[in-house]
Amino acid sequence: MILLIIIIILFAFYSLLVLYYWWAWRSVPEYNASSSLPQTKISVIIPARNEEENIGALLDSLQKQTYPGELFEIIVVDDNSSDQTANIVRQYPSIKLIQLKEDGINSYKKKAIERGIAEASGELIVATDADCVPPVNWLTTIASFKKERQAEFVAAPVSIDCNSSLLQTFQAMDFMILQAITGAAVSKKKLSMCNGANIAYSKKAFQEVNGFSGIDTIASGDDMLLMHKIWKQYPDNVFYLKSKDAIVNTQPQRTWKAFFGQRIRWASKAGHYDDKRFFPVLLLVYLFNLSFLTLAIAGFFCNCYWLYLAGLWIAKTLAELPLCWSAAAFFNKKWTVKLLFFFQPLHIVYTIISGLFGQFGGYEWKGRKVK
Repeated sequence: MILLIIIIILFAFYSLLVLYYWWAWRSVPEYNASSSLPQTKISVIIPARNEEENIGALLDSLQKQTYPGELFEIIVVDDNSSDQTANIVRQYPSIKLIQLKEDGINSYKKKAIERGIAEASGELIVATDADCVPPVNWLTTIASFKKERQAEFVAAPVSIDCNSSLLQTFQAMDFMILQAITGAAVSKKKLSMCNGANIAYSKKAFQEVNGFSGIDTIASGDDMLLMHKIWKQYPDNVFYLKSKDAIVNTQPQRTWKAFFGQRIRWASKAGHYDDKRFFPVLLLVYLFNLSFLTLAIAGFFCNCYWLYLAGLWIAKTLAELPLCWSAAAFFNKKWTVKLLFFFQPLHIVYTIISGLFGQFGGYEWKGRKVK
């Protein structure tokens, strides 16, 4: 009985949290770029490692941007690639290529971004990943938003491309909901959340907070940890850009091993968050998902717990449905909503595993063992 009371309390708080995110996400107005004359000089920074399959599509999309070409530059920092990434970049004469030579460090991506920013001439840094493709009005929308809001840091939306496979469909839907939570939390100034595939910040703010200093030994966190540093300096100038013209599309992980490696990498940042508001949220979400495993194990001793497990599965789906629907409408993925119920076991399992291994182990990422 005590177990059921604890789980009911966890579910109540979890439901309130999800409903709050749904309300907050819906209350964020969609942004449309103004027609004012562009003036902001932008430097697009792209760290890349072994991205020969993707880098060309990104560079082609950047050359199709509606933002005036004389007002933005593209800097690719090749992170010790062993494939043809650097040679592909060299085929684009207008794009600056920097080759990272450092070795034996724990955060290559941060070092690559730092090198790119050191060479950047723009006042606004726009960072994305080499496996992404932005829409044609991407830079125009970001620059307009930055100017109107006097933003020092902008988190912008990311969407995962997918085929019809279980793995890719699950990633697309799960990530879509995470993006809605990101938009809700940042817009209401509750948490410092973002994804490094689509962020922008002023070069001045980056320099004022000493860049990645203090977080440079952490393998991950070039996005959220930096965002929090800038938020502490400019608490009223950090925003989420909710605009379909700013959605960057990225590639899914191709294998379950790669997927879990990515999520463990994300979870590994949790112990380094200087934003202490994260801890109660992460703890609540983790304990609530852990309650499913607890009920499943308890069912071997008393079958009635499996009935409670089924009921909690349904209740979790109903609690998340409004947020899922709102996110799907924005990201044009309404077809994923009907899969929410069936994907619950996958979501629960990966949350438990990534949360555990993210704190008590290492992982492999892009061919490197990371502590």
